[in-house]
Amino acid sequence: MTFENTLQYAQQLDQQDPLKNFRNKFHFPKVNGKKVIYFTGNSLGLQPKNAKKYVDEVMTDWAELAVEGHFQAEKAWWDYHERFSEKLAPIVGAMPSEITVMNTLTVNLHLLMVSFYRPTKECYKIIMEEKAFPSDQYMIASQVRFHGLDPKEVIVEVKKREGEHHFRTEDILAKIREVGEECALVLMGGVNYYNGQVLDMQTITKIGKEAGAYVGWDLAHAAGNVELKLHEWDVDFAAWCSYKYMNSGPGNASGCFVHEQYHDQKDIPRFEGWWGHNKERRFLMEPEFQPEPSANAWQISNAPILALAPYLASLEYFEEVGMPALIEKRNKIVAYLEYILQEVEEEVGGNFEVITPQERGTQLSVFLHGQGKELFHYLMKNGVITDWREPNVIRLAPAPFYCSFENMYEFGQVLKGYFSESQ
Repeated sequence: MTFENTLQYAQQLDQQDPLKNFRNKFHFPKVNGKKVIYFTGNSLGLQPKNAKKYVDEVMTDWAELAVEGHFQAEKAWWDYHERFSEKLAPIVGAMPSEITVMNTLTVNLHLLMVSFYRPTKECYKIIMEEKAFPSDQYMIASQVRFHGLDPKEVIVEVKKREGEHHFRTEDILAKIREVGEECALVLMGGVNYYNGQVLDMQTITKIGKEAGAYVGWDLAHAAGNVELKLHEWDVDFAAWCSYKYMNSGPGNASGCFVHEQYHDQKDIPRFEGWWGHNKERRFLMEPEFQPEPSANAWQISNAPILALAPYLASLEYFEEVGMPALIEKRNKIVAYLEYILQEVEEEVGGNFEVITPQERGTQLSVFLHGQGKELFHYLMKNGVITDWREPNVIRLAPAPFYCSFENMYEFGQVLKGYFSESQ
């Protein structure tokens, strides 16, 4: 597609955008009295305007019904979490029974590893990517130590090739085959937080399973961003946070996927609790655990309703739009952003290296050769909310729900302003 770096052209793209009205359904911070250009939906999504209504409903039910809200509220609390399964299923490519929402991301990965990392003397190694998000590194290392093993002997990292910024699928597959029968688990980030690369989850899962390993995915940067087919790909388990592309609010609840093949395994190792017990017998207070015949068996405590409310509100928008439409706009707006970067680079004589490969979602990670953090501060001061990663990378994530093509053009103008002022 041939783009143009003009305000008129950007506004024309916005007029043609089927999702243009959703921008008005989110709250924007303001800088100098003007709505910001928000590029950090990969860190914390903007607040949907309907979130307050959903939270207020819970507050009203609590005020007027108190404990009876568990059963008498319009959205009864005792099964509130079950409302997510149908709505999340098309977003992550799962059967509703394979999804539950609980806790937060790293907590859920810990709980899922109880079930899916069961090392033996012969089969104990874990394959992950190098420089994974620190939380994953800490979580996996601590799980290994919990089993009395040495992380240095257990964790096998797939590395990028010298001088390259992205992972090669063939290198990941080669590492799985190399570790072979010693590989107990493959656990990686489906979308790399630093470079924005979307890994070939389908192929990696297939080869991991052929090696006899369990395969799980951290989908923090994938859920609500890229196409997922967790059930079809035969993924064993996955978890994702909801506050990035899914706009549920800071630190909010995490979604979990557990493939249906494990739902009837009553003897599977699992940390169990009241809310994973057979729903129809839950309030009989029986001493023996009877797991729900779904991913809800991994639930432990009753759901944090006030936290779940804004997540449910956001899913109303996802249900209305659908992932195909979001992905279509995502592809177009990211391509336009990349074009704007190239135009500005040529005009100002800069050196902007996009280190995100074509296998990407909403994020572009840009290496700012010759630039320091002064550029980041300039952007923030001028209403461009972006993200800085050492040594000199800015991450730009134009979320399709609320970013406009005009935003991309305006960003280019601010970027040019920095270079004209710094000369």
